[in-house]
Amino acid sequence: MKRFLFLTLLLIAFLSSSIVSAQRLSRAQVYDTILNMPSFSTYQDNYFISGVPTNKAINANTADIKYQISFKQMVTRAILPLNSYLYVAYSQKAFWDVYSFSSPFAELNFNPAIGLAKPVFNKERNIFGLAELKFEHESNGRDSLESRSWNRITGVFHTPLGKRTILSVKVWAPMAYKENHPDILDYVGLGEIKVEQTIINNRLIADLTVRKGLEGWKGSASTRVLYKLFNNSGNQYLMLEWFAGYSESLIDYNKYTSMVRLGYVIKSTDLDILKTK
Repeated sequence: MKRFLFLTLLLIAFLSSSIVSAQRLSRAQVYDTILNMPSFSTYQDNYFISGVPTNKAINANTADIKYQISFKQMVTRAILPLNSYLYVAYSQKAFWDVYSFSSPFAELNFNPAIGLAKPVFNKERNIFGLAELKFEHESNGRDSLESRSWNRITGVFHTPLGKRTILSVKVWAPMAYKENHPDILDYVGLGEIKVEQTIINNRLIADLTVRKGLEGWKGSASTRVLYKLFNNSGNQYLMLEWFAGYSESLIDYNKYTSMVRLGYVIKSTDLDILKTK
């Protein structure tokens, strides 16, 4: 985990020092884009991937499928105070022991949210970033000792670094989380950093997401490589993911996981307004 965090900080420092001028969308173009966005769209990435652990024996009980569905509904097209707009979102992540006898679902995590988003512009009146403030609930829908749930106020800022890199910084203030897992912040921390790099335009993308828990070096790192197999496949990619760390699922938030998975992803287009024309 130390190595992952160190490499991430080095990458951010390098990219920040090598920012080049690029033609971004103007203020008028951004608000025109927002007004013409579909009311209902993807929010986070939607994916269906399968894989095996790297830190334990590989068998029918340790291999699994992980998938996520995520969508967003624009509540209003009108620009609200501070030039923001309102949306509601829902994401659901599932861990399916499909190779085990009877193929049970090991865990389902539900993540509804309501938020405000605001484009941020530089002095040239071109887009510089996208800020979000949202209320999130996350739970696994279970009861008794297996119940896992927490609420949080989350602030997010996305900004381009150069022509092909996007940095996302997310911080949260947790609420109502101490009943069944008072130590969850030791594993999820108070925020995360994500760096997304376009390696080959409209073909190959890589990203790295890092969390630092409050205790020691607990946390997580998720590395993904996305490759578009066909030119006419829109935002559909083949994805290779390696997750290492804690809190991949709520039920096992305090257990170390290292999984490599491969599969299909429909990539979110939410941050396309930050990219160069």
